[in-house]
Amino acid sequence: MIPYGRQDISSADIESVVEILKSDFLTQGPVVPLFEKAVSQYVQASFAIAANSSTSCLHIACMALGLGKGDILWTSPNSFVASSNAALYCGAEVDFIDIDPNTYNLSIDCLEEKLIQAQKSGRLPKIVMPVHFAGQSCEMKYIFNLSKKYGFKIIEDASHAIGASYMDKKVGCCEYSDITIFSFHPVKIITTGEGGIAVTNNPLLAEKMILHRSHGITNKQDFMFARPEDEIWNYQQINIGYNYRMTEIQAALGLSQMSRLDEFVERRHNIAKKYDNSLAECSIILPMQHSDVYSSYHLYPIRVRKSKAGKTQRMVYDFLIASGIMVNLHYIPIYLQPYYEAKGFKRGYCKEAELYFKETISLPIYSSLSDEQQDYVIKTILELIK
Repeated sequence: MIPYGRQDISSADIESVVEILKSDFLTQGPVVPLFEKAVSQYVQASFAIAANSSTSCLHIACMALGLGKGDILWTSPNSFVASSNAALYCGAEVDFIDIDPNTYNLSIDCLEEKLIQAQKSGRLPKIVMPVHFAGQSCEMKYIFNLSKKYGFKIIEDASHAIGASYMDKKVGCCEYSDITIFSFHPVKIITTGEGGIAVTNNPLLAEKMILHRSHGITNKQDFMFARPEDEIWNYQQINIGYNYRMTEIQAALGLSQMSRLDEFVERRHNIAKKYDNSLAECSIILPMQHSDVYSSYHLYPIRVRKSKAGKTQRMVYDFLIASGIMVNLHYIPIYLQPYYEAKGFKRGYCKEAELYFKETISLPIYSSLSDEQQDYVIKTILELIK
């Protein structure tokens, strides 16, 4: 079977993990800070805070920005549920902005229209969370300018987009956001097994996320409260936090993988280019790339429109699965999930996202996908769709 995505683990990656297993530190040690430094330097951000998942990073980012009961977070419906769930963890409300029909990212036109209406009703969001779908950055400069006008904070959910660029700067530099989040799940560009990282240029936000990541505990004297001098207080819990720490094992794998990040992204571009060229005459809709963006190509989504292809999305999906090609669907609009339907969201809320959901299929794309495997995927699609 050919999966839609998978990790690429080298002997050097394995050796780096074995070295940690033989060391004195498995959880909190020197390698996590080294991994954080490698990521922050790569994306040119001032601070990086690693955690056990990108979901945890989204949560502590929302907490650091003070999201809570009575607040609202807006995000894209075309994402994994973690994007919106992070706001619910904080007791806040969630709302969704429809997607651009070309990039499948959050539509800046819909965002601006929704902000105008929200200002009139006094329901402006505290945070807007653009999601860089499939590795392609949202139009962040425009969103940033709207944030200055309407007073919201920005968390970039860049779970798909480490290694990507926007306007010739690395996604994660936080020029147009407060915090950016990356994911290191095995199907992402690089992996730590599970894991994520939050990057920011704001030292106060960085300190808050560090606290939230580890039980709300600090050992920094500047943050600790006065206690009797004859008592030993080498740490204090100063607010509520969680056990979201990344292990040394994860960090060692991630640090090793970082050395091949650009290689991985380049390989994904070559795979995408081959799909573009080989399927150009096929009656399907291929993904579009914005001129301001260099994608990391986490996904390669095609759209199957029956009026164009003569086949339904389900027919193509089932045929590829039966042919040993484990394609996937990214994504079911979040608000159509039963949990969110129970909150009052209904079909028709974001029409472009729903149309996309009924047409999209994610083809295999990962750095270790062989030419022969990709040729088989292309041949199988062309057999079904002329």
